Amino acid sequence: MNTPHSLSLQQARHLHLAAQGLLRPPPGRARYRDLIDCISRMSLLQIDTIHVVARSPYLVLFSRLGDYPQAWLEQALAGGALFEYWAHEACFIPRADYRLLRHRMLSPERLGWKYNAQWVADHQQAISDLLQQIAENGPVRAADFTHTGNPKSGWWAWKPHKRHLENLFSAGELMVAERRNFQRVYDLRSRVMPEWQDALHSISEAEAIYQMLLNSARSLGIFRAAWLPDYYRLKRVDLSAFLAEAEASGELVAVDTEGLGGMWLHRDYLPLLEMPLRATHSALLSPFDPVVWDRKRARELFDFDYRLECYTPAEKRQFGYFVLPILHRGQIKGRLDARMLRQLKQLEIKNIWLEDKTRVTAQFTADIRRAIERFAAWQGAESVAILHAPDPLRQQWPAQWTLN
Repeated sequence: MNTPHSLSLQQARHLHLAAQGLLRPPPGRARYRDLIDCISRMSLLQIDTIHVVARSPYLVLFSRLGDYPQAWLEQALAGGALFEYWAHEACFIPRADYRLLRHRMLSPERLGWKYNAQWVADHQQAISDLLQQIAENGPVRAADFTHTGNPKSGWWAWKPHKRHLENLFSAGELMVAERRNFQRVYDLRSRVMPEWQDALHSISEAEAIYQMLLNSARSLGIFRAAWLPDYYRLKRVDLSAFLAEAEASGELVAVDTEGLGGMWLHRDYLPLLEMPLRATHSALLSPFDPVVWDRKRARELFDFDYRLECYTPAEKRQFGYFVLPILHRGQIKGRLDARMLRQLKQLEIKNIWLEDKTRVTAQFTADIRRAIERFAAWQGAESVAILHAPDPLRQQWPAQWTLN
């Protein structure tokens, strides 16, 4: 591994944020095509249903695009520009990358809890009947079926038809044709992707893994080799062989980074080494944003120790239920716990925490206030209330203010 380029840690951060579309503010009002391009740049858009503020996929897009109609995401799915499947976790994925995930559908028993082979074997007739019903009567939601017996909480207690649907989804026999009120609508793969034929369009698992690693490299921009497999949750990957081949083909270039040592840069970002990169964007990030979804990577690259605590009992949380990292001009400088009070049309910020050594300058407070206001207004808020915040912020911000 030759290392002709030496980078500062801040350069590495800027290159990563440039790859993710978070280095500079959006240049203008978003267009529908920008949403498709944004997801393609990230390769994956993780799905999560928590909605104390805007649901994660919408927030990830907002951090990069600014104000845009949330209905565009459903439009992209229903129109076929995207599909849903297991990648990092459940994700929206560009349609062109269906071939990269097809081998997982054909061997769903390797997906762990996402596919229950015993359940499928035990309910063959019911599953066959369900497929026939969809073929004859059209797409369905899990909500279209009633729960018999005594329903309990948790995925293990899903009503039978929901378990049938999820197993058929993991096996690729059903796809998500659209979402209604964010609920999946399932239809036959042959209707959602009528052009696909395994015999004509499939690629080998080895080819798919190579391309997924290459997608990950492009979407990360700059990376340590150990960071690469997590992007698509790849296991037992021969990283040495991949890196050697990608370097030989010119796809990857070796670099040396202050404090992190040997790293790799995707060739798309080589031109950025010839110019000074300035980070001018400030935004609130989703806990499921690609910049922070790998907690070890966030710690090593941004010195940001972060954990999602919504699944942690309230009394054991260090910060809060759904805490949003605060990106400020190339660094992650804090986090805040917020919820959208939709009936009151108010964004309530329960608390803000700043990272050690964060300088609370006039520019910082102005940037973060603007980021909060944009975030609130996009969700329909008319006011912002802050319950707790560090003293330097409380001295400059009112406890509550109305948005223009």
